[in-house]
Amino acid sequence: MMVDAKRLLSFLLFLSVLMITPCKLEAQLLGGAKTTTEEPVKVPDDSLGRRTPQGTVNGFIKAIGDQNYLRASQYFMLSKRSYRKTAERIQIAKTFQQLLDQGGNFSPSSILSSKELGRVDDNLATGIDLVGNISTDKVDIQLYLENQSDDSQPALWLFSAETIEAILAADVSGEKTFLDRVLPKVLIEKKFGNVPIGHWGVVVIMTVVTYLLSRLLIFVFIFLLQKVWKKADSEKGNAIIEAFTLPVQMYLTVILFVAFTQRMGISIIVRQRFSIIIMTIGIVAFLILLWRMTDFVSMFTRSRMTSRGRASAVSAVLFLSRTMKAAIVVIGIIAILGIIGVDVTAGLAALGIGGIALALGAQKTIENFVGSVSLIADQPLRVGDYCRVDDIKGTVESIGMRSTTLRTAARSIVTIPNGQLSASKIENYAHRDRFIFNPILGFRMETTPDQMRYLLVEIKSLLYAHPAVLNSTPIVRFTGITADSLKVEITAYIEAINFETSQEAQEDLLLRMMDIIEKSGTSLAYPSQTLYMARDTPVSSEKSSEITKTVKKWKENNELQLPKFDPKKVEELKDSIQYPAKGSFNPDNQETLL
Repeated sequence: MMVDAKRLLSFLLFLSVLMITPCKLEAQLLGGAKTTTEEPVKVPDDSLGRRTPQGTVNGFIKAIGDQNYLRASQYFMLSKRSYRKTAERIQIAKTFQQLLDQGGNFSPSSILSSKELGRVDDNLATGIDLVGNISTDKVDIQLYLENQSDDSQPALWLFSAETIEAILAADVSGEKTFLDRVLPKVLIEKKFGNVPIGHWGVVVIMTVVTYLLSRLLIFVFIFLLQKVWKKADSEKGNAIIEAFTLPVQMYLTVILFVAFTQRMGISIIVRQRFSIIIMTIGIVAFLILLWRMTDFVSMFTRSRMTSRGRASAVSAVLFLSRTMKAAIVVIGIIAILGIIGVDVTAGLAALGIGGIALALGAQKTIENFVGSVSLIADQPLRVGDYCRVDDIKGTVESIGMRSTTLRTAARSIVTIPNGQLSASKIENYAHRDRFIFNPILGFRMETTPDQMRYLLVEIKSLLYAHPAVLNSTPIVRFTGITADSLKVEITAYIEAINFETSQEAQEDLLLRMMDIIEKSGTSLAYPSQTLYMARDTPVSSEKSSEITKTVKKWKENNELQLPKFDPKKVEELKDSIQYPAKGSFNPDNQETLL
């Protein structure tokens, strides 16, 4: 039995080996255990740089600058027949250069597309770019580049067949530029950087001439402007003229330089090299104009804010002015780097990411700045105003770019961030045009109806007569009988320049009302929940009878001013009370001061 078991085990092992071996062989033959990734095919660079419109124009300019006209012809779209004729290719390149020198120009290198697709934001068909023009007395040619390859092949930008045909059709026989006719032969034959020395000298001379001519034109313009514009000699007029003078002069110099050098026949090689400088000068002139206009607006705004006493707005204007100048510098640097050919895409992306990170990190600071701008624009409070912000009462000490400080009645300083302040409920007491006077008087239950009528008439007469009470109908009403008193509610408005003055008038009114109450024979009631241990003073029967007689007399003469006052009576009562009362110190009285 043991032998049979060993034989059975050996047979099973043999079968397993037979089953595993073919699988391994199949895996090795089919390569199932290994996967290979195809590497992208690398497109070889064109030795002439014709993959982009920018490369084609730069390569062509370099070829004619080296006088390698055969190489320059490789940038043309030619038929097979023309391509085989070397002399014809060279002649086309020379004619092209001659036309460019006479009155042609290419777009600055930084404006030309550096992508294989070319420009896609123009109105031309895909694969066609306009890169310049030739404009003389005889010809007017638009210079187009055309991509000769399809989507399956790398781009190849050449001057279009239409452009080459127009150049071939141009008659340049016997045509010479102004410089070729004027300059001595020696200055034309001797060259520096593949450009006649005379052309370099003329460029230097024209730079000086156009600068002086632009200054002369600006001087004449300012002289005429001062004659026509009456405010030209004012401070504001001089500031505006000064802000525009230098940028306009720089622009004018560039325009004159480009126009003169093109008409005089300066070599296209020189003009193309100077295009970057011209573009840079134009950008710098624009940035200088923005800088000076920022200074002018800042100065004008600060002077207005200072004259109006808005010190907080002055600090905001300064901050905005500095922010604007910083933005001008950053934009200028990016624009100039782009003009000279530096790829600023990565820098802009990094700047955007950095700006987002900075904005997230300085979120509270930005919130406070926006809040300060809102406070300055809306002006819910000013320096010196007494106000309440949520549960805090105090006088505004200062309004800064980040926070506002209030001095409370306890003479402590409370600093509130402007972001929180702009979102809070602000009650400004300084802007009140009137102060409410709203006491509620409770009289004793023993008060007779005639005494109540007397109180209502006399208190209302007091409010009509008092000069500190606003000239509007006051409200004095017997509003109810409570458990412990007869309720009279008074509503009027006190005219005063500030809170302290209103308190003085309110004090005088309350004292006079106490005199009226005392004269009526009644008194104010004590709250029923208060236990007042004192000998009760009986109501004066004599005063009560006198008041009854007075009210009876009013009724007999139809002079009871209830429920409304007679307008004639109101006119008689107006300002009939001396206020401040006789014997009080009056700062407006000169005799009192003396």
